[in-house]
Amino acid sequence: MAQRPSERTTGTKRTARTAQAAPSAKPRLLSGGNPQIPKGDGDEPVQAYIEAMPDWKREVGRRLDDLVVRTVPGVRKAVRWNSPFYGVEGNGWFLSLHCFTRYVKVTWLNGSSLDPLPPGASKHEHVRYLDIHEDEELDEEQLRSWLLQAAELPGDDLF
Repeated sequence: MAQRPSERTTGTKRTARTAQAAPSAKPRLLSGGNPQIPKGDGDEPVQAYIEAMPDWKREVGRRLDDLVVRTVPGVRKAVRWNSPFYGVEGNGWFLSLHCFTRYVKVTWLNGSSLDPLPPGASKHEHVRYLDIHEDEELDEEQLRSWLLQAAELPGDDLF
């Protein structure tokens, strides 16, 4: 069997490195403290993401996830691009989360159709953002309203 160039020079076999860590390993935090979670469908990878969120952001993630589940029966979940996504089967994705250094960004993929508009503008025509900072109260009534609206609208089929 022929050796690869790196095997010839070091005398050892190369080991493939992947983004997936051993199941018991704690996920690596990327820039801004965003957890690196392998792509996956369902609740399990989303819960892994939430549990890996640093500090106060973890509680925000838990509260948002719980609110989505209570508000949108049968919600679909997945992790893509190191972010949890929420959607409705056959209707696409309507929401995602992402950790940044000082806030959790809630991305409304069809946010330009929500009333009232979520406060953060985007360079993408239909996307709007809500940034949640530490010690900020969540307006669950407004979030619930946006969730109900977003789940009814055509979402984004990014993947």
